Amino acid sequence: QVQLVESGGGLVQPGGSLRLSCVASGYMFNKYSVGWYRQAPGKEREWIGTISAFGTTNYADSLKDRFTISRDNVKSAAFLQMNDLKPEDTAVYFCKMGGSVWGQGTQVTVST
Repeated sequence: QVQLVESGGGLVQPGGSLRLSCVASGYMFNKYSVGWYRQAPGKEREWIGTISAFGTTNYADSLKDRFTISRDNVKSAAFLQMNDLKPEDTAVYFCKMGGSVWGQGTQVTVST
């Protein structure tokens, strides 16, 4: 059974950094793209960026200067490095593999 598990979320002060992880099990991880998304309270889910199976990345224009996606196929993991975090980055962050497999999400809260 395919499973994605996100981790690394938490409470961080404005200007801080976090690195989220997305680990896959029961899946041919290296053959699929991984997308990162987030959903803030009362808002629609927002696309952050995607890393292809070959490591090519694409980002939402509004986030590309602060967020970086990477992957480690040996560990079946993808990562989202977030820098200079702002209160408006507060959301549940999700990863998605291929077209339809979602993780459960990890909460990121940016606050003093």
